Amino acid sequence: MDPRAGFINVHEAGAYKEAELWLGTRPATPRQHRLTLAAMAALVVAFCAAARFATLRLPENDGFIPAVQAVIFVADLTTAVLLFTHFSIHRSRAVLALASTYLFTAFVVVVYALAFPRAFAPEGLVGAGVHTSAWLHLIWHFAFPAGVLGYAVLKDRPRDHDGIRGSTRSIVGASVLGAASLALVIIWLLTAADSLLPPLFLDRVTFAPLALYISAFNMVVCGIALVLLLTRKASVLDHWLAISIGATVAEIAVVRLFSGARFDLGWYSVRMFGVVAAAAVLLALLTEMTRLHAKLSLALHAIERERDNKLLSAQAASAVIAHEIRQPLAAIAASNGAALRFLKKAPPDLAEVRASLELAISSCHHASEMINDIRSLFRQVDEPGQPVDLNEIIVGVMHSHQQQLRRGKVEIRHGLAAALPPVRGHKGQLQEVVDNLVNNAIEAMAATTDRHRLLNLTTQLRGDDAIVVEVRDNGPGIAPERLNEIFDAFVTTKAQGTGLGLAICRMIIDHHGGELTASSDGRSGALFRFVLPAMASQQRAGQKDVDPSRSEQRVFRRVGA
Repeated sequence: MDPRAGFINVHEAGAYKEAELWLGTRPATPRQHRLTLAAMAALVVAFCAAARFATLRLPENDGFIPAVQAVIFVADLTTAVLLFTHFSIHRSRAVLALASTYLFTAFVVVVYALAFPRAFAPEGLVGAGVHTSAWLHLIWHFAFPAGVLGYAVLKDRPRDHDGIRGSTRSIVGASVLGAASLALVIIWLLTAADSLLPPLFLDRVTFAPLALYISAFNMVVCGIALVLLLTRKASVLDHWLAISIGATVAEIAVVRLFSGARFDLGWYSVRMFGVVAAAAVLLALLTEMTRLHAKLSLALHAIERERDNKLLSAQAASAVIAHEIRQPLAAIAASNGAALRFLKKAPPDLAEVRASLELAISSCHHASEMINDIRSLFRQVDEPGQPVDLNEIIVGVMHSHQQQLRRGKVEIRHGLAAALPPVRGHKGQLQEVVDNLVNNAIEAMAATTDRHRLLNLTTQLRGDDAIVVEVRDNGPGIAPERLNEIFDAFVTTKAQGTGLGLAICRMIIDHHGGELTASSDGRSGALFRFVLPAMASQQRAGQKDVDPSRSEQRVFRRVGA
């Protein structure tokens, strides 16, 4: 298995394309088109209602203007900050223009609120004249669609021609300084030269033709921006900006065509359209931040989980090696110890020494085979199975456990069926299954003192297409409620056990197309039985060679990796 596979999967899950990271580059979906149409329809309905009842008198509230302008200021300023943040990542001229526009309108909104009569003072603050707030309103509602128009023109520029030289901090600082300076210059001109400016009101209610002409011009700019937004590879951000432009058009139309005296319904509705125009893009950006935060959190969680799984897989692999190698190492140590004892006799028992050393050599070969078997568990290569004689495997396992059986005072009985057909598979892995089951049985009977310790191994042919192997002991048994979990990895009843032996046994039997089960009454021992298809039945069924070495996920499917 490629050790990078898990990392690549997590990387692909967490690596989002730029088109999915930013509203300005993500193409609008049919759902977004429907949402934009629904929002536009809602604006039309609201506009018609405001126009129909524009002269309806409502209670006077001098605090309404400061409250609404504060909301618009916060919305514009927050939107500008978020857009500048995005510019610091992608350095797009279009985003910089849009961010500067929102920052400029935020400055103008503050001055507009201060200059508005009866908002903070009877005649307004900052040296405002009679027409100052009206001029600020016109400039504000020209600057926003003009900035959106600039964004719409710049957004389709190729990325390799859109870069801006210089540090992000200096560029953003220059934009902030430029927006603030422009706002201050406009404020100074409107206050210092108020008497020189053309009047925008004929009386306290009626607008002069110049105000209507400028408003019409602003609406034309809004219309051009709206067309460019929705016809030139419209993104999700373009649709939200279109909603803001639509609200701006409705605001201009109501204030210039239908708004009557102050505190009429039309007068109040104009400010609410302004709130919608300011908050639409902010709402989209905040929603986008929440979505990205959720995705990034999931990606980080997946990376952490993958890291934990890799550690768990490494622990499992090391535990498998330790579990499988411990037995032949113990046999080697015991055989060499026995050889030393026989050499110390006078005269030395050379026959026993020879037998012990041969057993140690056999255990060394067994350990080498185990290493190869473990390697095969973690490889994804096809290894055709070979004919395997299960009776031969059982005889070899009983021979390798002779000393352990002798020390544990365990009597072994076997009933091996004659003329047993072979199975197709991996001899070393099937030997590991039998070896693990026998070793577990011997260890389980170590605590039995009230009866003779007995181990039974039998094979039989079931019908003509299945071979049954049973390993039965008369130890303390397994609690019935634990039978379903003993094959899970890292679940063990031994004080020093790894909990991997039976999990590996079941995995090997599963890969050979068989089934491993256990039964016990919890008092008089345990029976482990595995059933494998006979080789003849496999050939008749036209089955492919068993591949006992599958992916690591399957090897440790119960580990949780």
